[in-house]
Amino acid sequence: MTEETATMPENTFLPGGRRRHRALRHQGRRTGLRRALVLAMAVPVASAALAGPSAFAAPKGVGTTATPHDLDTADQQMAKNLQSRVLDQRLGPNVSGVVVDADSHTTIWGHNASTALMPASNAKLATSTAALTVLGPKHRFTTKVVYGHGTLTLVGGGDRTLTTADLQELAKTAVAGLKAAGLTTVKVTVDDSLFPEPTLATGWNDGYYPDSVAPVRALVVDGHGVQDTSIDAGQAFAGQLAAAGVTVTGEVTRSTARPTDVPVAQHRSAPLSDIVHTLLKRSDNDIAETLLRMTALGAGRPATFEGGTEVVRHVLSRVYGVSLANFELYDGSGLSRADRIPAATLAQILELPAQPRYAHTLGPILDGLPVSGEAGSTLGPEWGRFDDADSKCAVGKVHAKTGTLTGAIALSGLTQGKDGKWKVFSFVENGSTADPNAIKDAMDGLAATVNGCYA
Repeated sequence: MTEETATMPENTFLPGGRRRHRALRHQGRRTGLRRALVLAMAVPVASAALAGPSAFAAPKGVGTTATPHDLDTADQQMAKNLQSRVLDQRLGPNVSGVVVDADSHTTIWGHNASTALMPASNAKLATSTAALTVLGPKHRFTTKVVYGHGTLTLVGGGDRTLTTADLQELAKTAVAGLKAAGLTTVKVTVDDSLFPEPTLATGWNDGYYPDSVAPVRALVVDGHGVQDTSIDAGQAFAGQLAAAGVTVTGEVTRSTARPTDVPVAQHRSAPLSDIVHTLLKRSDNDIAETLLRMTALGAGRPATFEGGTEVVRHVLSRVYGVSLANFELYDGSGLSRADRIPAATLAQILELPAQPRYAHTLGPILDGLPVSGEAGSTLGPEWGRFDDADSKCAVGKVHAKTGTLTGAIALSGLTQGKDGKWKVFSFVENGSTADPNAIKDAMDGLAATVNGCYA
């Protein structure tokens, strides 16, 4: 079982009531960071600076555990409630969790927090962090059309949000050029060579594709869940050409654009910040896998699962100082049943965008987190979330990424506690035999406990 969602309006916030800071002065820092990352990936231990966490690394206080007498009354009660509620039989015996104060970075409560479990779609938090760091929130993906030797070639650029309307505009521009040159007949090919094989990740069940995730290619239209998204997109493009009066000969096939081919048209995607927003609200597996590969390319690595996950690890550990103890990642979406991420690591990842110094780069992650009770997101009522007696008090108060696979359910996010302070939390269970809806109700209850409304 995997997740599906729809989009919702953006909700911009930062813990402590701070708004995202978008000053342009951060642009140079991010560009320099990207160059440093490419160099570090090429020469992993080039210097002491590259061998350890950068100047942007998370504070040393992360992971410090508060003793009971350090906690205020509200946090003491919250920790006590969690300690009993995490033993809920619906969650099963293999469950982990952690709650961290977003400002002080101290751990308020933990239960098997360093135990590595299948994170399901919570892995998308790691993918999104790496993509925004390497590429930058303003990055756009480009799909091109080139002409040569009587052939129009549609060149994939890793835009998983390309639509039929976008193809129609590309075709319109291409047809105008053909007619201006006195051409009315053309062949159509597709070039998706940006992403090499394999197209399927380690740990994906046969039943996952092409519905839950399509084999990963650099060209797709309308998010079609088909085995060959590139040919499918090429056929749609050919159809647009034919509708505009151009005769398309033969079948759509693969080719590699030549350096001498003439650029005819191009389409640029929405900025990465918008794409990450959609990715997290919908828990879109296909966008996640495409971003993993484009992030690898952005860091100078091969656009493969291995190249992408290598960059994710490097960004988390070397750039931000996130602990990767017991961390295993084989894809970008979390569909791999071989993925393992501790709740403590997921909480560390979520602490990053909650810090003002990272808000410009990683703010889209907070903006994209589904909100409890938000229709159209993975925490919406259509999915039965935050609708029982224990958790409905937290509707509108929890911002969290869901994770759902057969045998694995997770919920990681932020909420303001009873004391008004923002708390970062992560809960992951594997192997519970309870009904999945019952497990989610129990998870929602834990989040409501952190909020303090379920006292």
